[in-house]
Amino acid sequence: MDLMQVGPDQQPIVKPVPSRQAGAGIQSVERALTLLEAIANAGGVAGLNALAMEAGLNPSTCHHLLATLVQRGYVTKSAGRRYALGPRILSFSAACLRQVDLPRRAEPFLERINAATGETVHLAVLQGEDLFTIAKKDARHAVRVDSGAVGKTDAVHATATGKAILAWLPEPQIRAILAHKGMTRFTANTITDCEGLLEHLRAVRREGYATDNEEFQPHVVCVGAAIRDHVGTVVGSLSVSAPTMRADAAHLDLMRCEIVNAANSLSSELGNSGALDEKAVPASSLKQA
Repeated sequence: MDLMQVGPDQQPIVKPVPSRQAGAGIQSVERALTLLEAIANAGGVAGLNALAMEAGLNPSTCHHLLATLVQRGYVTKSAGRRYALGPRILSFSAACLRQVDLPRRAEPFLERINAATGETVHLAVLQGEDLFTIAKKDARHAVRVDSGAVGKTDAVHATATGKAILAWLPEPQIRAILAHKGMTRFTANTITDCEGLLEHLRAVRREGYATDNEEFQPHVVCVGAAIRDHVGTVVGSLSVSAPTMRADAAHLDLMRCEIVNAANSLSSELGNSGALDEKAVPASSLKQA
């Protein structure tokens, strides 16, 4: 991009940048993104004048934009006014890779749970304040749980997948999600008050798995467990769902064992060395949780 020339005093001479159509974008955001792209195109590190030239900006304007990006962690500054991509960019990259890679990595575990229990299995992630089911295996029985299609659900507070993730978030973040999404009553068993759910989530942390005792759909019980990455961050959850007609104590115990073992094994594959130990909790306690 030949937007600048260097004058006799070696200072960049800014050429006018062609105007954009109204409504095409916010100029400051576009300039910040252009700077990030310029750093990446330069191999990850670039100087102020080179970035100003690449972006078609006055060095002073470029400096102020970069200072904001440094403050937010998207760029780091080293000696000699050189700039590199910061840790926030790396965290976004890791999140993107997890989103793309997690269904593939989870596939054999979904298959294993489905084969062992015969029941419907889900893989879910939390993106912002929204819970998404990103993969599922339908039950092998003629009578099965109708859990709907893959996609977004507003039942983060009422599903085993949602509660398995919520349980490990900071309390202020949990409260913010619940305040934004609301706590819809899906059945008579749905927990619809924030304090009650927070107490329930404390039990999830103690036991190492979450339950949905006919809280999202009548006559359906679910067990879910969190998936962690190499730094211990919860990146998703697995759950298995069964109709109450098959959910006797022995079957619930099988569901719990399979889901906890699978979540721990998948977490280990993702580099987590401190997966929650399986707890020997009587299956009968699941329907009372």
